[in-house]
Amino acid sequence: MSSINFIGGEKGGVGKSVVARLLAQYFIDHNRPFTGFDTDRSHTSFLRFYADYASPVVVDSFEGLDHVVSVFDTDETAEAAPSVIVDLAAQTAKPLARWIQESDLIALMGEMGHAVNFWHVADGGVDSVALLDRLLDTYGDAPNYIVVKNYGRGSDFAYMEESDAMKRAEAAGARVITLPALHESSMQKVDRQNASFWAASNNRIGDNALGLLERQRVKTWLRSAYATFDGLPL
Repeated sequence: MSSINFIGGEKGGVGKSVVARLLAQYFIDHNRPFTGFDTDRSHTSFLRFYADYASPVVVDSFEGLDHVVSVFDTDETAEAAPSVIVDLAAQTAKPLARWIQESDLIALMGEMGHAVNFWHVADGGVDSVALLDRLLDTYGDAPNYIVVKNYGRGSDFAYMEESDAMKRAEAAGARVITLPALHESSMQKVDRQNASFWAASNNRIGDNALGLLERQRVKTWLRSAYATFDGLPL
């Protein structure tokens, strides 16, 4: 099965691009073909780190968003088709929902054998909970939901775990995964390299090169993330 993965959370600063980068590295390391799209007009973090795999897309345009699913418009089987990663910028939910609903995208992808995954990256705060509720209101039980408790952006998820929104998500079959934090200075060095996670964890040359134990921490962090991804409908 191939999949289309909308990496969202709607608010800024929750780590959406980090999750998109992680998923891209997961596909690369597992020899899974994919193509990526970056919707952020200012930071283009996903495009910056995975330029060989990603391209920009304008969310405000149906014609732009149509490119997201153009990879599926072939005679290939669902098993042979590449997966798609869409790194959603903050405040893109409304134009995206209009495009999905008017195109009946979820039903079409289902007929073609492709999974549709909405990733809700959260920091555990009130806004993340409210936006999860809104996401469920928008799409109901139609897609797969993956709720990411990102400990790189928040440390207390008790409010989210006890919320009605989380109960609704779980009732809709949502997968809830935990992403541990990577040591802050190591993540900063990775970001300054403008390189993939693989390159950052193996490169020993340059001012921003990670030290021996920093590289090991990145590799350990990747393994932990991959273990959670293994059980998802990707």
